[in-house]
Amino acid sequence: MNKYLDLVNKFRVEGTPEAAAPLGAGHINDSFLIKTKEENRPDYLLQRINHRIFKDVELLQNNILHVTNHIRKKLKEKGADDIERKTLTIIPAKDGKLFHFDGENYWRVYLFISGGKSYDAITPELAYEAGKAFGEFQAYLADIPEKISETIPNFHNMEFRLEQFREAVTNDAAGRVNANRAIIDEIESRAEEMCKAERWGREGKLPKRINHCDTKVNNVLFDAGGRILCVVDLDTVMPGYVLSDFGDFIRTGANTGAEDDANLDNVSVDLDIFAAYARGYLETAGDFLLPVEIENLPYGACLLTYMQTVRFFTDYLNGDTYYKIHFPEHNLQRTKAQLKLLQELEKNREKMQAIVTCK
Repeated sequence: MNKYLDLVNKFRVEGTPEAAAPLGAGHINDSFLIKTKEENRPDYLLQRINHRIFKDVELLQNNILHVTNHIRKKLKEKGADDIERKTLTIIPAKDGKLFHFDGENYWRVYLFISGGKSYDAITPELAYEAGKAFGEFQAYLADIPEKISETIPNFHNMEFRLEQFREAVTNDAAGRVNANRAIIDEIESRAEEMCKAERWGREGKLPKRINHCDTKVNNVLFDAGGRILCVVDLDTVMPGYVLSDFGDFIRTGANTGAEDDANLDNVSVDLDIFAAYARGYLETAGDFLLPVEIENLPYGACLLTYMQTVRFFTDYLNGDTYYKIHFPEHNLQRTKAQLKLLQELEKNREKMQAIVTCK
């Protein structure tokens, strides 16, 4: 682990780093907890940035700095205490940059938030708290003056994802199109409806806001008492429609089955999770959202589930070149599980609509 101690010493840290240990099991970046020798000095989080996904590291880090600085300003304005535990703090490198490049990899350092806890399993109580956290996160950033750029261009752009899908169908690189015409038809039958957010955006009906773009419950940090500390994993923070952020949580949190469930009978919508998340989200975000945004939150749940169906299936048609698979038909199994969830969301659309409009 001396390598990681040498790396953290490239940054403006306080105290003497003396131990490094792997932290978490992130799918994108590798993380290490750096312990300092002195009791009155903070510990740090060292991360290797996956620059194959986040190709413009300087843009990425500038985004995160602007976002965290703005949240810190908002916390000070409301008289919050313990601010260093309520938003991430970037530690600059000794050369003034927000990252260090070792010739092969890009690295960054955050102040470590001690006593923080995240959860993978979801309950209605946690869904409610997560809704409050992500709603507050968007509310804090509603008036950010700095330009926040796309760290992954077209990440939640449905029109772009359909272009990729149709190109995959045309190319049929893995020879899988003919056997899966029914899925192709299911996707195409919803295509026009699922692109209405982009159309509304161009017409000026739907504003772009600063989104988190990875709204899973494990991206909210809680203290020992179960109170919200902060939202973490800010790499995908960028402009988007709030429908996407809301929908992404429902896609993962309110699914009664697994994302790649082989037994489609397991897959349905947990309306208690939906209702709890919607209640928490609207408590903190409701004041700045437009009626069109609130009314279409259930549509957002369908949209992001449809988008993930399209993305998994596109990769399957391309020969499994993007997502890691654990067996040959894994992306097809993922596709079918997401399509089933989409169908269940569509069946429950009126119930979800009644929840968000309080009818």
